[in-house]
Amino acid sequence: MKAAIFFGSKSDTGTMKKAADVLREFGIDYSAYVLSAHRTPDLLAQTVKQVENEGCEVIIAGAGLAAHLPGVIASATVLPVIGVPLECLFSDSQGRSSNGLGGMDALLSIVQMPKQIPVACVGINNAANAAYLAAEILAVKYPELKEKLKQFRTRLAHDAAENGGTGVTL
Repeated sequence: MKAAIFFGSKSDTGTMKKAADVLREFGIDYSAYVLSAHRTPDLLAQTVKQVENEGCEVIIAGAGLAAHLPGVIASATVLPVIGVPLECLFSDSQGRSSNGLGGMDALLSIVQMPKQIPVACVGINNAANAAYLAAEILAVKYPELKEKLKQFRTRLAHDAAENGGTGVTL
């Protein structure tokens, strides 16, 4: 069982680490790469082929702004690709931060892939959900992972039941 995580900028490491944490939690091996669809297209294509040859079965790709990375990866492989739209922060000339479109640009870019080259998409900055989806995809093939996911869901339901239905003081 193996996954790969791609993202276009080192500044996205904190967000994409959440995917790695979930994959580790479920015992899924993974490799991670910081590669740009625009600045390193040849290296990206080579690396996608490399992870395929190494037995990767699902890819998580985080990208902001125009968010081409998930789509470019999807065009180079038939493996399932899960896109994580990332919110990008910019500093202007006076040091003020802005989040541009708040990740909506990346979200719309990923979900609007042309037909026949699909990319799954999770919420903005939700790399953890991308990893949960990757685990569910892999669980189709791996019964032990399917069992881990069932146990995880049972714990979630139990925790929710324990915390629900009781009065809350605000």
